[in-house]
Amino acid sequence: MDYAKPALADALAQQYATGTLRAGARRRYESLLPGHPELRDALSQWHARLMPLTMVIAPQAPPPRVWRRIEQRLWPTSSVAPTPWWQRLSLWRGVSALASVATVGLALMLILPGPVQPPVVVVLQGTGGAAQGVNSFVASVSGDGRALVTRPLLAVSLEADRVLELWSVPPAGAPRSLGLIAADGATVIDRKRLPASLLKGGTAALAVSVEPTGGSPTGAPTGPVIYAGKLQL
Repeated sequence: MDYAKPALADALAQQYATGTLRAGARRRYESLLPGHPELRDALSQWHARLMPLTMVIAPQAPPPRVWRRIEQRLWPTSSVAPTPWWQRLSLWRGVSALASVATVGLALMLILPGPVQPPVVVVLQGTGGAAQGVNSFVASVSGDGRALVTRPLLAVSLEADRVLELWSVPPAGAPRSLGLIAADGATVIDRKRLPASLLKGGTAALAVSVEPTGGSPTGAPTGPVIYAGKLQL
């Protein structure tokens, strides 16, 4: 069987990603992935198509002890040195945010085969504290770093002449714009805007700012940064 044929590779990828390839056929397909780049490319394309569908999963509230355990694992000891704004737990902490990480991450893992790197899910929590209300953005980055989808848990209220812009925040240096994102639904970021170093240490966090119509005129955030989340690999 010629697995290099695009039609065959696409058909197998579709069946595998949607869960209709079962039992022995599914195991054989997984064994073929490492040696057939055509199959891997077709499967990556189907993952990118299906990723937005996972963003509509209803969140589930976890118990408070979950955050305490996460906090202890991420920051076992306190530090007197000031931390960057994207590394503060208060920026991305919230019950609804954690639920999105769990549900979106689980849904994506279910359609990803073993040989393919799993996606990275980032929670962008509101930076305005209680005054901003309970809301957050969820960003899902495909394991190869070539696809990114964002979605707010709740619609964000904006003035008529304002839009939301997504930023890649590096460990050092100026943020890089990833484009405008919807305030009330899912947004698939054009892969041409994603930096090649997105999942290779070039991005420490993702942030969302309020900008004038058309986006920032300066190439840097000009309005308030209202959501931010640390990217952990």
